[in-house]
Amino acid sequence: MPDVHDKITRSYNMSRIKSKDTKPEMLVRKFLFANGFRYRLHDKKLPGKPDIVLPKYKTVVFVNGCFWHGHKDCKYFVIPKTRTVFWINKIKKNIFNDKKNSMFIKNSGWKVIVFWECKTSNKIELENLIVRIKLND
Repeated sequence: MPDVHDKITRSYNMSRIKSKDTKPEMLVRKFLFANGFRYRLHDKKLPGKPDIVLPKYKTVVFVNGCFWHGHKDCKYFVIPKTRTVFWINKIKKNIFNDKKNSMFIKNSGWKVIVFWECKTSNKIELENLIVRIKLND
């Protein structure tokens, strides 16, 4: 099945996709701030530049997009029908980099929490995030 957009339109659409300050990330940040958490954003000193860094709890939170990071068994993770091999390789590389960065951060004594895009609208999941952050406090 051919793409519904021409190359120029598709390229423009893809260039508009942000890696920082995404809607899921903003929802998590807003929820944490409203519950008294203070954090740093996208710390360049840590591999993978975690979305949220909570130094008080020595914890980082990655807010992952379900499509871009290959969230298994998620309704938002669907491999595109066009350029399938390209997308599979890209997502596999993202998953590999996520694991590598998480291992490095954990080996540095930090706790790593991955919070998925599909969970951001679920209040219970957000409250569980707070429990996970405070677990080692």
